[in-house]
This record gives sequence, C-alpha cells and structure tokens, in this order.
Amino acid sequence: MSTINAAELNRLAERYPHVLELSFWQRYRAPISIGVLAIYLLFCWWFFAIGKTLTQANWGIAGNYLADWVSYEIRPEFDIDADGAMTITYPRFDPIGPNPNPDWIETTRETITRQAAVPSETSAAVAAPAATAAGSTFSFMAPSAPEAGASPTAPAPPTAPAMPAKEDVITAARVSLGGDASVDINGDRVLLTRGDQTIALLLDRNADTVTIEGAGADWVDQRQPGGRVTAFFGTAGWLDVSSDRVRVRNRFLGWANFIFDINSPFFALSAGQVFERITSDDRIDPKMSNLALAWNNILYNSSWQHLDVWTKLLQTVVMAFMGTLLAMLVAFPLSFIAARNITRNRPVNQITKRFFDFVRSVDMLIWALFFTRAFGPGPLAGISAIFVTDTGTLGKLYAEALENIDDKQREGVKSVGAPAAAVQRFGVLPQVMPVFASQALYFWESNTRSATIIGAVGAGGIGLKLWEAMRTNSDWENVAYMVLLILIVVFLFDAISNSLRSRLMGRSRH
Repeated sequence: MSTINAAELNRLAERYPHVLELSFWQRYRAPISIGVLAIYLLFCWWFFAIGKTLTQANWGIAGNYLADWVSYEIRPEFDIDADGAMTITYPRFDPIGPNPNPDWIETTRETITRQAAVPSETSAAVAAPAATAAGSTFSFMAPSAPEAGASPTAPAPPTAPAMPAKEDVITAARVSLGGDASVDINGDRVLLTRGDQTIALLLDRNADTVTIEGAGADWVDQRQPGGRVTAFFGTAGWLDVSSDRVRVRNRFLGWANFIFDINSPFFALSAGQVFERITSDDRIDPKMSNLALAWNNILYNSSWQHLDVWTKLLQTVVMAFMGTLLAMLVAFPLSFIAARNITRNRPVNQITKRFFDFVRSVDMLIWALFFTRAFGPGPLAGISAIFVTDTGTLGKLYAEALENIDDKQREGVKSVGAPAAAVQRFGVLPQVMPVFASQALYFWESNTRSATIIGAVGAGGIGLKLWEAMRTNSDWENVAYMVLLILIVVFLFDAISNSLRSRLMGRSRH
C-alpha cells in the first residue's frame, strides 16, 4: 500500500477543494461541544443552588450518621438534683446490659446531709377520720351542707416534718469518650474537653439555663442563648446538656449484641464459654436443650430481630419472583397480538401496544401506593405493582423481539402445510425464547431491588422494616445490617441471572 506525499496531497486539494476542505462543524465541533457542556453545568449549578447547598450542609451530622452504621452507642444519663447530687441511669434497651458499671465512667462519692420527709403517726390518725367525714357528705350535684353539731370544716392534717438524713451520693463524674475527649460533671459546672480545647458550661437549675463560659467552639452547638447545648466529639460520640441533665452518647466500633441480646443467658460470654455452656449437661431451661435455647436466643434477638429480618427478606424475594413470573405469563401471549408481523391487524396491534404504554408509564412506586389502598399493606400489593409494571415493559420488549425475527424459518415451516399454531411453535419460538427468558431473568434480578423500594410504602417485605428502622433515627446499625443483606441477595441473584442468561444465549448461537 503506497502513501501519498505532501505534493500529491496539495495537487488533490487544488483539484477537489470541496472534498478535502473541512466544514465549520468538523473544525470546531470539539471546542463547541466543550463550551455547551460547560454552559449546561454552570446552569445546573445555578438552577439547583448546588453551591449554597454544599456550604450550608451540616457535614458533622452526616459524619455522625455514617459512623452510626458501623458503631453503637452506650447512653448514660446524669440527672443532677438541686443539692448537686447525681443519679446515673441507662435506657431500658441500652446495649451495656444489666448492672452497668463501665470503666470509662469515674465517679466521686460523698456523704451529705439531705432533707427527707418522715411520715407522722399523728397526721395519719387525723387524716383517716377527715377522709371518712368527707366521704359521707360528698355529692356530685352540689357542695354538702355541714350537719348539725358538726364542725364546719375539718382541720387540715399537720405536715410531716422534714428530717435531715445522711446519704452516700455521687457528687462528681468524669466520662472518658476515647482518645482525647472527656466530660467532667461537677454540680453546676460541666467541662467539655476535645483535644487541646476545653469548654466550660454553667448550669443554673433555678433559671433552667445553660451558659457557655468564655469563647465557644465549632463542635459545641447552642441554638438559643440559655438553651440546651450539644457537643460533638467526632467518632467518639456526642452529648446533650440541659440545666438538670447531661445525656452522654459514647460510641464504640462494631455492632453490639449482634448474636445474643442482654436478656439472653449467653450474653457477654466468649465463644469458648458459649460452646462450653451449650455442650454441658446442665440445662438452663428445662424445656429445651442449651443448643436449642442458644439458637432461639439468636433468632429472637430483641435488638436485631434476625428471624423477622430474614423472613421479610425472603418475602421480598418471593414478591419479586411472583410479580415477574405473572408478568411474563401475561406479556407472552399479548406480545404476539402486538407484533405486526404475527397479528396482521393494525387496530389490534395499536390497542395492545397502547395498553403496554399505559401500564408501564405509571411508575412501580405509584402502582404500589394504589394497590396498598386497594388490598391493604402486605406482599399482595407489592406483587401486584411488579406484575402490572412489568407486564407493560416485558410486553413491549417481547413484541419488538417478535417483529425482528427472520421470516425465512417461519415461511419454511408454513410451506410444508403446518397449521398456524405449529408455525409459531417451530418457526418463531426457537428464535425468541432465549431472548424472552434472558429478559425475564434480568427483570427478576432487577425487581429484587425494586421490591425493597416499594416495600417502604406499605407493600411488605424488608423495605417496610428498613423504613421503620430509618424513622427511629437511632437504629442506623440495623439499617446497615438490612442494607448489607439486600446487597448480598442482589449480588447472588445477579450472578445466577447472568449465568443463566449466558447459557441461554450461548445455546441459541449453536
């Protein structure tokens, strides 16, 4: 193959200028395309106020949410009395378990004299006849008139005297939040330490105010003067301070009580201790073996609800399978009616295709809302939403596949005098069945994800449970657990679907 030198190229350009001369678009299409793209991106930046959104976004809260996916919190609350004494309490379902005494809380105890009301025998004796007299003269209609010879008004019982008593109480506490973060609580003063910064908060229980002493910090937030203060310590946790209470949220990496909850006899035991207790002869519960008890405790874990989550996940898979199967069975015969080369009746073709357009133009989520109102919350609404939406989509795809078949095979079967059903069976189906099955498998895998979304609006399955966990705004580790299960199922079904589609398409080529 010879090459053209510069001189020959110039001679050709002179003889055929209209062939070798580049047009305006050919010369400037690259910079024009880049300029149009830049203008479009600038328009989007302005129209959607992306810059304002990014500057006003609370990235600290976003970081806390992400940290909550892979961590858990222990939530001690310090209630401060008027005399400075403190009481430490934990929420009912706190992951620390019964009788909490964490090593990251150091307390100072003192014996102080507190005023305690002592019941009086005299007051009890006076109160009894007064109550009897009041009960005998009570009327729902009007105040009763005093009886003759009776005292107009019974004397009030004497107040029991407040007697001083000595009591051993907590007067100061130090909470270590990991790393260089700590909180010191001492009566009416709270010190927040993060790195080399220390912020002092003054508590005034009479005025119900919290005052930041001196300059604040960007990790300490107070919405209004004297109001509650929220301090963020990054991955270590956060706390909320009011005039009479300090709520601490100490964060730890991992998922707490994932196997056994705090009510299980296997709680806080090591794997070796659990194995030893399971294999021992002494039964913890006389009604079942220790192995059955351990498995029961895992399934009915109150914190993670494994059995319920797995059941809802299976429900989602069944919803996707049944919806796709029904859609495939209905779309299959309708696609033969919609295909112009199969059913040569244009009005019937158009009506069927417009039906496909109608049912698939409405989003699956909207159909789910409709069927939830019709059938009530549950899997039936989800199956119906998937069935209706996919009937339109699969019907359109099947009809297009039928319209693109090779007519030679069909004509060959017809030429031997075969009936119409045999022509479709042997002349059409062998060409389109691998395509039909491949598309159905893809939609089954895709609907596993879609069933999760529509479940959030009441269509059942794990989507509804996922939405319930997100609404609490405190169980993000449970959200992460369910999302991980959904990802595993989707990856598994994607691999199965791809493998089956490859086999089907591969057989069709041989």
